[in-house]
Amino acid sequence: MYKIAVLVSGGGTNLQAIIDAIDDGSLKNVEIALVASTNHRAYALERAKRRGLATAIFPRKDFESDEAREAALLRLLLDNQVRLVVLCGCLMILGPEFISIFNNRIINIHPALLPNFGGKGYYGLAVHKAVLASGAGTTGATVHFVEVGIDTGEIILQKEVAVLPGDTPEILQKRVMEEAEWQILPHAISMFAEGRL
Repeated sequence: MYKIAVLVSGGGTNLQAIIDAIDDGSLKNVEIALVASTNHRAYALERAKRRGLATAIFPRKDFESDEAREAALLRLLLDNQVRLVVLCGCLMILGPEFISIFNNRIINIHPALLPNFGGKGYYGLAVHKAVLASGAGTTGATVHFVEVGIDTGEIILQKEVAVLPGDTPEILQKRVMEEAEWQILPHAISMFAEGRL
């Protein structure tokens, strides 16, 4: 089995998409070895517990430094023989050492078509507000490799989604999740597990 860890901070809808893809057989030979969160209130942890998945919480306040928190997370991933780290709305910037140890084995899902609407401050509803303010006719989602820069790693998969008249940031966020994020993230993980990346 190809072991992955999913890092979360919020509701865990993309975690659920991965779980669903494993359950329906579209994501084969993949095991979620760990769900780690920066936030003990993240609903993603409840999703993981309902599925019987191992969980761990790494709130910043519990560590003397970001480096200490990252080192503890890294030890746990290595102890669990994790081969791929999947960031799903995880509000934790990984440092160079962590990224070098998991070089080309950390991916992130971003709710826009990078390089547009990416970088510092572009997460959650802020992305969709910016898309609507720009007047863009399309948006979408991107799965990309994680490197030291924010949202700058090589793109693995993208999927376009239409921006429709009357969209609010919340409506657009939901459409991007349903029509793009929940489809391309399991597909990207499958590509890793099958040795295609």
